[in-house]
Amino acid sequence: MIVFATSDQGGTGRSVTCANIAYRLALGGDDVAYVDFDFGSPTAAAVFASGAAARGVRAGGLHSFLQGRIAEPTRLDVWSLSQRAALREGHVHRGRLCLVPGDRGGGDFPVGGTETKRCAELLLTLEEEFDVTIVDLRAGRSYALDVSLRATARQELRHVPTRWLVFHRWTRQHVEGAVDLVHGDCGILRTGVQYGHDETGFSGRLRYVPTAVPPLDAAKSGSRDSEYGAWRKARDAELKAMTAPLHPDHEVLIGPVPLDPVLLWQERVITDEDTAVSPGAAEETVRAFTNLAHALKDSRTWAFG
Repeated sequence: MIVFATSDQGGTGRSVTCANIAYRLALGGDDVAYVDFDFGSPTAAAVFASGAAARGVRAGGLHSFLQGRIAEPTRLDVWSLSQRAALREGHVHRGRLCLVPGDRGGGDFPVGGTETKRCAELLLTLEEEFDVTIVDLRAGRSYALDVSLRATARQELRHVPTRWLVFHRWTRQHVEGAVDLVHGDCGILRTGVQYGHDETGFSGRLRYVPTAVPPLDAAKSGSRDSEYGAWRKARDAELKAMTAPLHPDHEVLIGPVPLDPVLLWQERVITDEDTAVSPGAAEETVRAFTNLAHALKDSRTWAFG
């Protein structure tokens, strides 16, 4: 399975959420490849605390591979390279967790037929070797998104199960942006169909992941708690309704990822140990990442895809 992760805007928590999903999948025994396709800012290694590649590798990354300067891109073993003991140690039965980084300072770049072919070759190789490949794309209508749509429309990849996750913060502006990224005139669906994807099947492989979602039962001081709670629930329902009008036959929201100070300020993989310290991450956050990892593999989540 290949999972593509994108967002209309930066700052949605896309990379940190995907890193945590990859971590949870690997803890469960899956072999996972994490591919950093954020060409303009390849910083996924920082979330895994792999300091030497925090802003990409100095040579031999995805930029070099896709542009034909090397035969194979660098692979990094997250378990052995992480500076966090909690990631390096324990869990005898965990699967592999491999990071395929970008080049440091590589920048965004246009793609054509040669880059698309090399991208397809890489994705097919990873699909054959790993249980799950997560491709972290650059935000917006990027070259990374374009080459991924082109590559997955090629004949050699049409048999490969794919999932597309669209991340957005739980605000009206972010929800509107995410819906436009999917359904707009130059959005994912229309561009994908233009490149050869089947529209009905492709739309069934898209899901939204709301992030930084505040708890609906959060108390507000004063005498209007009940009124405020009702207002929050009404606004929450409005946001959910905004994502669904073009998909009346199935659920398009999976998640959510709660608002968590550790995620917000430290942007790192959350381990079970992180919930045992004070101040630490909430157990609700760990459950959210575990649920997302399960949802990716649960056929019921993608019954229409």
